[in-house]
Amino acid sequence: MVSCRALAVTMALMVVTVGCNFVKGYPEEDLVVRLPGQPKVGFRQYAGYVNVDSKNGRSLFYYFVEADKQPDTKPLTLWLNGGPGCSSVGGGAFTELGPFYPTGDGRGLRINSMSWNKASNLLFVESPAGVGWSYSNTSSDYNTGDETTASDMVVFLLRWFDKFPELKSRDFFLTGESYAGHYIPQLADAILSYNIHSTGYKFNVKGIAIGNPLLELGRDTSATYEFFWSHGMISDETRGTITTHCDFSNLHNLSQVCSDALKEADTINGYVNNYDVLLDVCYPSIVQQELKLKQMATKISMGVQQALHANRTRLPYQWSMCSSLVNYRDTDASINMLPILKRIIQNKTPVWIFSGDQDAVVPLLGSRTLVRELAHHLNFKTTLPYRPWFHKNQVGGWVTEYGKLLTFATVRGAAHMVPYAQPSRALHMFSSFVHGRRLHNNTHYSPDE
Repeated sequence: MVSCRALAVTMALMVVTVGCNFVKGYPEEDLVVRLPGQPKVGFRQYAGYVNVDSKNGRSLFYYFVEADKQPDTKPLTLWLNGGPGCSSVGGGAFTELGPFYPTGDGRGLRINSMSWNKASNLLFVESPAGVGWSYSNTSSDYNTGDETTASDMVVFLLRWFDKFPELKSRDFFLTGESYAGHYIPQLADAILSYNIHSTGYKFNVKGIAIGNPLLELGRDTSATYEFFWSHGMISDETRGTITTHCDFSNLHNLSQVCSDALKEADTINGYVNNYDVLLDVCYPSIVQQELKLKQMATKISMGVQQALHANRTRLPYQWSMCSSLVNYRDTDASINMLPILKRIIQNKTPVWIFSGDQDAVVPLLGSRTLVRELAHHLNFKTTLPYRPWFHKNQVGGWVTEYGKLLTFATVRGAAHMVPYAQPSRALHMFSSFVHGRRLHNNTHYSPDE
């Protein structure tokens, strides 16, 4: 079952207007000059491809948005959606934290006043190949996994910075959500390895932040059912059976008693959106609505693709929010990210983990526990006890810090897609992250975003 909010995503890819002057040092051929229905803005946008494997013909599609004001002095932030196999352009850029949202009729765009480009230049990449408009001329490339995804992203970034040399020395942040709990740490680790061995250019990574991230599959799965119980979605008896009989450290060999209890618990899925348990599920016209959106997209998609410099090889399939083409290695989801995050932090790179507190898919209960465990592995003391943080005189969420490099924060009222569900609180949190400042516990503290 798809939520109502997901239906707007396809609309976003049908639309976007800027008459812009070319910036010296930026690729003129990738400048997005005009797309249908976009309000006039002062910042520039670029979109196009970066070839990451010439032999196989593998290329990744990107969308880059300058900061709303003073882009020359602001950092650069990469955003990756998860899945694995979901579009960072359709998700992050046009549904969550980019500068525009689709209008209600899907024929234009409106300003997102809480876009993260208030605080940073933004780069969205459709990764791996087979996602969105990223592609390969070698079909076997669509059988992929974490290692290839990370190595392709390193190649992408090196070649993308060749396109945008003015940004090479800029402070660089890596962000994402969901399965980006794998993408971002492994990319940061690969960048760290590259920097160690490079005698020339080195990436200037200043921090990573991941929302509702898959970090350790067993604990994150267990947390889902604990979240169900804590929110009154399953009975004490079902929870008791799961707690007693389910060994989530061995998900491929669960007992029959456990499987039956999980099946009972999962019956709620037809009636509640697990990505946002407060959101009503749409009935019964969702299929017809989705079909209309696809039909609408087909009618005007060629103009949008031309303006975005996308689909240059005339792909034999339509753009979709999450790819059915990518065959991602199942076993990679079981890789424990904590040892990788430990290496990153030991390299003095700050890490923020944030959680929308209404998400049952990767709940805060698991993420908070895993962050505390990571702090223990690092021998970090608690430097900020768990407490509320405030935004606009309201509790924005809760936050705790370990050492000087590890932060865990919740965003109150947010779901799996934090910037979409709570855009103002998410922007405040992101601004604090890129500026290297704490989330404040003063109800009257209101710094410029």
